[in-house]
Amino acid sequence: MRIGDPEELLRQIQSGDTAAFDKFYEQYVSFVYQTALVLTKNKSEAEDLCHDVFVEVFYRAKSYDGRRGSVKAWLAVKTKSRFIDRKRRTKRIIFGAPQPELSTPATALEDTIITKLDREMLKNAISQLPQAQKYALDRKYFGYLTQKEIAAEMDKPLGTIKSLIRYGLKNLKKQLTVVKEKETQKDDHNHGS
Repeated sequence: MRIGDPEELLRQIQSGDTAAFDKFYEQYVSFVYQTALVLTKNKSEAEDLCHDVFVEVFYRAKSYDGRRGSVKAWLAVKTKSRFIDRKRRTKRIIFGAPQPELSTPATALEDTIITKLDREMLKNAISQLPQAQKYALDRKYFGYLTQKEIAAEMDKPLGTIKSLIRYGLKNLKKQLTVVKEKETQKDDHNHGS
């Protein structure tokens, strides 16, 4: 395997390796952001779209199939799909009428609810992080800064920034796993009643 091999990084991400996710993100953030910017023609929307794509990569890395195309092609398709989903939701909100969809209305509603719940869980998990981890993650994933730029901004060594980001991602994953386990237990209990 060559260093930074995207397919190997995706396999590692599947097993929860946050360092692999970090490397994958570094490798492809500018590509995904530029693709999103071309589609949205708006920096803020492109940032949101880019964020959505990488959240999906983190949770669904196993959906990549090398037989169907390159990692860049897969990311471009994901970015375009998330863009189309956002446009559909916006149209439904603006016009108040159902729009023709490839998925069923129930599936679209489930996806919207799951996305909203995932965002709420993520937002809550981020709010519980130590301040330095929260700041480093925010600057990296929402401010699109490199680790070196964050180190300069925070006036800390690069190794410290890498650790803050790595531990921040581990803490987020741990918190989100606990929340999802509680939800599963609640669902199991409700279905057992």
